Amino acid sequence: MQDILFAIGGRAVSLGEVVAVGAGLAFIFLLLITIILISSQRRRVAEAADMENRLRELAYLQSEMTGRMQSVAEQTSSGQSELKRALNDRLDQVSHRMGQNLAESSRATGENLTHLAERLAVIDNAQRNLTELSNRVVGLQQILSNKQTRGAFGQGRMEAIVADGLPKNSYSFQHTLSNGKRPDCVVKLPDTDQVIVIDAKFPLEGFSALKAAKNDAEARDASARVRIDVGKHVSDIAKRYRVLGETQDTLIMFVPSESLYADLYENFDDIIQKAYKVRVIIVSPNMLMLAVQTMQAVMKDAHMRQQAGVIIQLEVAKMMDDVSRLRDRVSKLSRHFDLAGRAIEDINTSAQKVTSRGEKITALEIEDESAVAASADARPALVVGE
Repeated sequence: MQDILFAIGGRAVSLGEVVAVGAGLAFIFLLLITIILISSQRRRVAEAADMENRLRELAYLQSEMTGRMQSVAEQTSSGQSELKRALNDRLDQVSHRMGQNLAESSRATGENLTHLAERLAVIDNAQRNLTELSNRVVGLQQILSNKQTRGAFGQGRMEAIVADGLPKNSYSFQHTLSNGKRPDCVVKLPDTDQVIVIDAKFPLEGFSALKAAKNDAEARDASARVRIDVGKHVSDIAKRYRVLGETQDTLIMFVPSESLYADLYENFDDIIQKAYKVRVIIVSPNMLMLAVQTMQAVMKDAHMRQQAGVIIQLEVAKMMDDVSRLRDRVSKLSRHFDLAGRAIEDINTSAQKVTSRGEKITALEIEDESAVAASADARPALVVGE
């Protein structure tokens, strides 16, 4: 065991020393380890105690937190219930207001739609009327563009006015005169064999050209054409339809439009004067209606004069019948008066008889009363004597 292992600083180190040193080092190491383990154990125990304290604190905090959470949960639940109730109330109010607003909006919308439908109906009716009027205007334009159809149009208006105002047996359309001419209408007046002639074939070409004129030259040409056409037509009426002893000396020329009539009187005075000279009266629809009414009054007056004699005879006959009935009734009344007189005499006779009998009865009653009075005077004495 004394083997030298090595030398340090000149000193030999043996195996035993090395072993002894190693054993000491091992003991020291073990001691250190033990100390370390003990300190570690103590530290762990302290840490465990600290951990336990912390766990207690955590448990306390947890319990406290749980209580707080419960209180918070209760408060939250009550708050939620209150919030829910408030929200429900608010939703009910909002729903009610929304329902009212929707009802008012629906009612207002319904009224607006009704008004809109009414206005649309009015607009639709007006549109139909405008369409119909447009079609009529187009048809009238087509009629006026054709001379034959234009004459038929004037003829139709004239016939409508005459037929509406006069009796059927007082006028005739397309009557043939003794010279072979056929005026549009003749009117028969009473107390004369001469008829009034009405012509409805008014020339409109010149007036159409005058309205369509775009400058002064065209207007002058159209005016000249109007004077030529209308003047010739006036002369033709005077020549064709004036028949001595058959027609009236005054003839009527019918203008089928009030505007044409006014235009003619305003701008073509020379034509009017020419018509007056040949005794041709130019009339519009309104003037013809007035003339027809005048003719109707004349016819009614003549009819009344014709019927006056018949009416007087009938009334006189009725009056004679009334006088005859009056005479019969007076005779009957006279007989009744005679009978009444005799009846009054009989009544007077009966009254006298009744009066005489009453007087007799009155006299008898007086005698009876005196007898009764006498017997009454005698009876008391007998009673006293008893």
